[in-house]
Amino acid sequence: MENWTYYAALLALIIIGVIAAKKIASCLIKSVMIVVLLAIAAYIYYQYLR
Repeated sequence: MENWTYYAALLALIIIGVIAAKKIASCLIKSVMIVVLLAIAAYIYYQYLR
């Protein structure tokens, strides 16, 4: 059941990232945000879900 918490946190991270990216106009900033979100998601996966 503990994994569900991490999946929910990862889903919330993705949703917040998408909403924030839509509000930012610059394509470069969007790219940086996506890379940061992917790095955070990878960290969560390797630390808690692996």
